[in-house]
Amino acid sequence: METIYFLGIDISKKKFDAALTINGKTFDQSTCENNSKSIESFFQDLKKKYGLCYTQLTVCMEHTGVYCQPLLGFLVKKSIKVCLESAIQIQRSQGLVRGKNDKVDAQRIATYAYKNRENLMLWKPQRLVIQKLKALLVTRDRLVKVKTMLSVPIKECEEYIEESVYRAIAKSCQKSLKSITEEIKMIEKSIMDLARADQSVKKQYRSAISVTGIGQITALNMIISTGEFERIREPKRFACYSGVAPFEHSSGTSVRGKTRTSKMANMTIKTLLTMGAMSAVQHDPELRTYHERKIAEGKNYWSVINAVRNKLITRVYACVKNEKLYQKNNNHMLV
Repeated sequence: METIYFLGIDISKKKFDAALTINGKTFDQSTCENNSKSIESFFQDLKKKYGLCYTQLTVCMEHTGVYCQPLLGFLVKKSIKVCLESAIQIQRSQGLVRGKNDKVDAQRIATYAYKNRENLMLWKPQRLVIQKLKALLVTRDRLVKVKTMLSVPIKECEEYIEESVYRAIAKSCQKSLKSITEEIKMIEKSIMDLARADQSVKKQYRSAISVTGIGQITALNMIISTGEFERIREPKRFACYSGVAPFEHSSGTSVRGKTRTSKMANMTIKTLLTMGAMSAVQHDPELRTYHERKIAEGKNYWSVINAVRNKLITRVYACVKNEKLYQKNNNHMLV
């Protein structure tokens, strides 16, 4: 029987706790500082202690953003298999559990990885162009939020305060708003230059924006969040990821809740799809007719918008998969 090593890691800013399982049994629990030098030493000690080869090892951890980077860099360099899972996915797989600390969490992650070893999706690093696009899109999103925080209160108080006070407030923010607007434009140009320079991204982007309601930023966020439509390959899975997949809430004859979407979602994508759906019902004749018919039937407004969001996702996936554009007039794909 082949020996299977799974290393569960609970990672934080300054350290991580690790639990090693061998064929499903926990043999080792330890703590390591979260820096390159300590990580190198930690894995060398693990290798010597258990006589394992890196090819036998699979590391599983929760996706914690930038805190993962030093460890991921080492794992990629050593060609060690790695699985990044969401905290919610791991928690749900364990059912009701009592107690929580970093060492216990590391052991639970290792146990989760071993039990689900047949279905684990191994992580691979994003291409450099995708990493750059993601960083630029995050920066743009933050700048847009700051701009909104400055501009919206100014407009709202125009009718409620003395005019000279309003002008003073508006003037004090004018330079900041102008600067932020220019920064956003520069970042958007950099984003589009990167997208057009990469043939794979360019092809997927072109297919995605051919769907009415899918704008430039939405299309690029979809490309990045789906791993260029490789990590999330099915539209239904992406709908769940985006928080727009409706789930029934019922049990037996006594529990009858409304069908709802999950709040555990990528809220950036969900917001972009919401704006896209609102735009689509105005500019796409088929979706406008669908929207009007459902509202006339007495359907809830947001329920109909959610159905439109799902239609947009399905259209984008179909176009990207077939490398075609969406023909708006006849509602089918066009080469």
